[in-house]
Amino acid sequence: MNKHQYRKSIIIGNSVEIVLKKDQGTDKRVTGKVKRILTNASHHFRGIKVELTDGQIGRVQRVLE
Repeated sequence: MNKHQYRKSIIIGNSVEIVLKKDQGTDKRVTGKVKRILTNASHHFRGIKVELTDGQIGRVQRVLE
């Protein structure tokens, strides 16, 4: 199971790695804390879309433990 694809695995305050829209298809990632969850669906195959506390928006690629 890829945790980043399921909304229930993302909690506000989690540290995550996201990919920004402009960087999709590359290996460039941004790390930050989740401010709010933007995807309403319970699952998304590219990752759940979130806003980080610094205002950046992207899809979660990894939840940092």
